Amino acid sequence: MLPASYRISRMQKTLQWFEQDIPLLNTRIKDLSAERQNSAKQFAAALIRETRAELERLLREHPECRAQARKRRVNRAD
Repeated sequence: MLPASYRISRMQKTLQWFEQDIPLLNTRIKDLSAERQNSAKQFAAALIRETRAELERLLREHPECRAQARKRRVNRAD
């Protein structure tokens, strides 16, 4: 089993990657029909929600990692 801090770190990176990909997603789907664009956007939103929920679950289960996670988030914002 992977350490909780590693799993949390990977989940944060994944969430950040998904969130940063939204503008690119919009570019990739612009030639699709409105229905398919909507479907792709809904799928991406659901993926982000589920990833965020999993990250929150991990942080609740491992409160000792919460300070480290906050520190990594602050460092990325710079």
